[in-house]
Amino acid sequence: MFTTKRIYEEASPRDGRRYLVDRLWPRGLTREKAGLDGWLKDLAPSDALRRWYHHEPAAWEEFRRRYREELAAPAVAPLLERLRAEGEEDVVTLLYSARDTQRNNALCLKDVLEGK
Repeated sequence: MFTTKRIYEEASPRDGRRYLVDRLWPRGLTREKAGLDGWLKDLAPSDALRRWYHHEPAAWEEFRRRYREELAAPAVAPLLERLRAEGEEDVVTLLYSARDTQRNNALCLKDVLEGK
């Protein structure tokens, strides 16, 4: 099972395995406070895509399309498969730092992992 959560929210035992899926480290947060099982930069949107999108709601659908293209690259397939396997066994929480809880890369990644 996959969930998403803003990294600035308090960690919980219900989070299961916690992975940061942003390319940049969140401002003002220590690694200890983040309580991560891993930082999956390779599954984050590219710098070019991240800068292009800049969290503009009107660009959300195009961002999702472009991000899905990046996630379809052969180089990230093994990482996606590993995460899918972990999600079948336990809860996996995809952490993001964006303020927008309705439109962020973790939600798009979750959809890809769940085959949506």
